[in-house]
Amino acid sequence: MNRRATIHDVAAAAGVSVATVSKAVNGRYGVASATVSRVLDAVAELGYESSLVASSMRSRRTGVVGVLVSDFEPFSAEVLKGVGAALSSHRYDLLAYAGARDSDPQGWERRSLSRLSGTLIDAAIMVTPTVVGVNADVPIVAVDPHAGRVDIPSVESDSLAGGFEATTHLLELGHRRIGFLAGRPELRSSEMREAGYRRALRHAGIRFDPALVAVGMYDPDTVRVVGRALLQQSDRPTAVFAANDRTALGLIEVAGELGLDVPGDLSVIGFDDIPEAFLTARPLSTVRQPIQRLGAEAARMLVTMLGGGTPEATHLVLPTRLIPRATTAPLR
Repeated sequence: MNRRATIHDVAAAAGVSVATVSKAVNGRYGVASATVSRVLDAVAELGYESSLVASSMRSRRTGVVGVLVSDFEPFSAEVLKGVGAALSSHRYDLLAYAGARDSDPQGWERRSLSRLSGTLIDAAIMVTPTVVGVNADVPIVAVDPHAGRVDIPSVESDSLAGGFEATTHLLELGHRRIGFLAGRPELRSSEMREAGYRRALRHAGIRFDPALVAVGMYDPDTVRVVGRALLQQSDRPTAVFAANDRTALGLIEVAGELGLDVPGDLSVIGFDDIPEAFLTARPLSTVRQPIQRLGAEAARMLVTMLGGGTPEATHLVLPTRLIPRATTAPLR
């Protein structure tokens, strides 16, 4: 058969009516067990799949958890792995959906949820959302949430402690003029990483210098522009804490173009520990957050909520860990 099998094909193969096929597939009463077996054999042989939308309209459930991301980049890819692993032991499929943030940078989540909830997904995980004030007919969990008040369950890493660790690592190497390349200001994680950076400087008795802070927005093009400006200052930083690994790797490229050796002339540390961080020729020093576990914990929360329960913790914060590698070295 070159076309997609229909319910009529299944009915013909099993020698029953379309109504009987519908009852057998959906587990309804009134069909003999032998007939159910015959129908299911035909379903398997023909590769028939009932329409997800039609099924959801009948049962109000789709058996699908949606993961909404603004872009498929390394962080969201690792979150998806964690969600998929956690759902593998449950009867839920995973739908990954990119929200086209470029066309609507603020509030893409609302548009995405309105398209998916109620007909395609039973619940949603929003990854690094720009807002959390969303209304939906399905349970929602935020991963790495917005900086404002969080009224929905959320999972995040301890970015304050991680930012403190990263900056303290550079201080212990003798650096005193330390820059910070910030991420998206609307994310609580970016806000907390800068707070950790400032706290470490304060503990070391070093005055905060706003000239050493640049906002890269986690955007490669923006990172190149603001990173170049940061490194071309007459009194440039000798070390930089970048708010994520992609930003750190972008800054290292810029440093090379300016003739700066990393870590000889400039130490750089990132945040995340994505696979690219240790697959480069010069592995990146970073702060590891358990990205896959973020996704797994969010999925477990949703499964509990879908079952009518309440998660033990509705705002979960996971620990980070310093991973020193080849891009940081003592000040010389």
